[in-house]
Amino acid sequence: MAASLLLLLDDIATVLDDVAVLTKLAAKKTAGVLGDDLALNAQQVAGVRAERELPVVWAVARGSLLNKAILVPAALLVGTFLPWAVTPLLMLGGAFLCFEGVEKLAHRFLHKKESAAETARHEQAMSDAGVDAVAAERDKIKGAIRTDFILSAEIIVITLGTVAAQPFGTKLAVLTGIALIMTVGVYGLVAGIVKLDDAGLHLSRRQSPAARSLGNAILAAAPWLMKALSVAGTAAMFLVGGGILVHGVPALAHALEGWTAGGGWLGVLGLQLANAVVGILLGALVLAVIEGFQRLRRG
Repeated sequence: MAASLLLLLDDIATVLDDVAVLTKLAAKKTAGVLGDDLALNAQQVAGVRAERELPVVWAVARGSLLNKAILVPAALLVGTFLPWAVTPLLMLGGAFLCFEGVEKLAHRFLHKKESAAETARHEQAMSDAGVDAVAAERDKIKGAIRTDFILSAEIIVITLGTVAAQPFGTKLAVLTGIALIMTVGVYGLVAGIVKLDDAGLHLSRRQSPAARSLGNAILAAAPWLMKALSVAGTAAMFLVGGGILVHGVPALAHALEGWTAGGGWLGVLGLQLANAVVGILLGALVLAVIEGFQRLRRG
């Protein structure tokens, strides 16, 4: 009986070790989406009154948990009954990431005036004391939750691709673990980021010269941090999306791996650059097709 118990404990330890390893691997593969998710959600509270920032983050976090409560069972059903659909779903998700990245760049550089005007209108509305803050935030929260659904779907599908060949229990544990880790991690960091300026302001008013210097440094760095997150998130979309697309076409993946083989860190950098180029080109193609279709409909 003691031997049976030891065997059972060994099996449990093996399963937990597999879950831990696969969760770590899935977290690495979804890091790009996580970067974009973090940057995007941090931007969602831009212009919100200071006392409403955390309630907005909490509302979106609740919506994100609900999204993942829908997506995890759906992913398990696909992985169990339609395993052949995992790769096409990954490819579609990669294409969408690349499209979203190109669309963001196009909006940033080709529609500067419209973007600036929209931001100014929003900030003016949120600064109006007569505006019901909760009502004004409702649409923002709904939009953020819709965007989170797409990014959460990417995270879950990428994770599903990582554990596609694993037993059902391992799939369930890894998918659930990634869903919770990503939600807590993203929205915990978002809450910290949006309160950086408050922390900096508080420190800048202290009597201590060191505290004031630190507070002023935080106030100066906060806007640059937001910009850096946005840039890193966009770059990660091309790297992750392009990498998914490259690996979904074995001939292309083998060609690129052969081209960069033996190059050390330069080879790794070259492979990542190739993934990004593939992502940018495909994203531009998808954007062109969608824009052309919309123009045809309007015409």
